Amino acid sequence: VLEQPLPAERKEAKERLNTSVPQAGSDGESIGNCPFSQRLFMILWLKGVVFSVTTVDLKRKPADLQNLAPGTHPPFITYNNEVRTDVNKIEEFLEEVLCPPKYLKLSPKHPESNTAGMDIFAKFSAYIKNSRPEANEALERGLLKTLQKLDEYLNSPLPDEIDENSMEDIKFSTRKFLDGNEMTLADCNLLPKLHIVKVVAKKYRNFDIPKEMTGIWRYLTNAYSRDEFTNTCPSDKEVEIAYSDVAKRLTK
Repeated sequence: VLEQPLPAERKEAKERLNTSVPQAGSDGESIGNCPFSQRLFMILWLKGVVFSVTTVDLKRKPADLQNLAPGTHPPFITYNNEVRTDVNKIEEFLEEVLCPPKYLKLSPKHPESNTAGMDIFAKFSAYIKNSRPEANEALERGLLKTLQKLDEYLNSPLPDEIDENSMEDIKFSTRKFLDGNEMTLADCNLLPKLHIVKVVAKKYRNFDIPKEMTGIWRYLTNAYSRDEFTNTCPSDKEVEIAYSDVAKRLTK
């Protein structure tokens, strides 16, 4: 469970903002696999909020946690005794409350960054859950198509990378993340899922994101160099364990 007081200059400062982690890892203590929780932790880290994490073993969920939001699974937050369970709504709330001048604004400047790669996880899920060998090739092509689309977006220069007064024609972007050289809300959403795709598809389908997709590999490499991502990310082993019952064997 995460606790952090809101800005002291706000009237609500006496209240506490509580965010719960979804689950502990296989040992009951380490960070388990949940891209939604990692998304929220990345947002808080990027905003410079100091917080501590206590993992929750969902097999032995504490009674006070069950009473807090009965019938729901973390992540969720409580504020002024109001529980928010929708991750998108939580993100909007954090962006609104943890705002400038004290906290960074994390919304992307380019709307397209919000939707880049948005269908990858659905295609991946269909691919990894399939047990029919005859359907595998088509599902893999579907995943590759969505990855290619993301790669093209990452390699296409954004408007602010193009200098209209320059004689040089910029054909390829060199930016680090979806919306520029700094992480935004869009990266907090996509990167945890993209990491899962990379780890799980390799483990259970021996599928690698093609090296020719230089935009995606540049993107992942830059993410792995940032504490905001690596320190909120479960280990590869935890990701593999989380999918051990989800990934279906290809059987005739």
